[in-house]
Amino acid sequence: MNLFGKKRAAERVRPVRTAGPDAAVAPPHASASHLLTLDVSRAMDLAVMLANSRASRFIEIPDVLAGLYMYEWDRLAAYWPEENRERVQDMLQEMCQISPQRWNYWIQLYDTRRKESEPQPRWKQLGKAKKEPRPQEEPIPSVGLKAVFQTAEVLSPFRDPRRAASKDMGNEDSIPVLTAECLVLAIAKYTSSETARKLRDSGLDILQMERAVLDPKRSPLR
Repeated sequence: MNLFGKKRAAERVRPVRTAGPDAAVAPPHASASHLLTLDVSRAMDLAVMLANSRASRFIEIPDVLAGLYMYEWDRLAAYWPEENRERVQDMLQEMCQISPQRWNYWIQLYDTRRKESEPQPRWKQLGKAKKEPRPQEEPIPSVGLKAVFQTAEVLSPFRDPRRAASKDMGNEDSIPVLTAECLVLAIAKYTSSETARKLRDSGLDILQMERAVLDPKRSPLR
């Protein structure tokens, strides 16, 4: 996907859908109360990098939207009228502060951290004084983003029975699996933020997205 070029009722009782063996993952930044599909997990990795790039302690809703836009635009674009999609991309890039320079910074940061985590050859370690790395505090979801996750957990019809949720969730046998649609719907329809207003005003077909989220025949497998 070319990021910088031009491309083209929650209250209902929902059936529980069992997720497949590869449908959900629990990355380090995931909550104990839900799992994420693989693409959403990658989007969250980028959201964490974005929060780190501005030295923030918190992952904000636009950070997650930026990650979803980068990884899931081809899928999410279907919920906007075709004639609106170029304008929507411009809006998302501005809202999420995405630019080629910023993207290159994230990629370089990711590559640096990946190389640092790889084991070094023994000859490179000889003669080097060991320095204790300064522990970096991982950013956490903001209050607004936590509310989005909680809403998405209620919206999601997908459950992974392999991982037991906490007892206070009322279901000890399964845990919600969050998809991109669950998160965007939770942001656009169930929050009162400026980000949500912009999404609604952009022509997002919330009814179509809600039907897609609640349809038990859909699978989060991608």
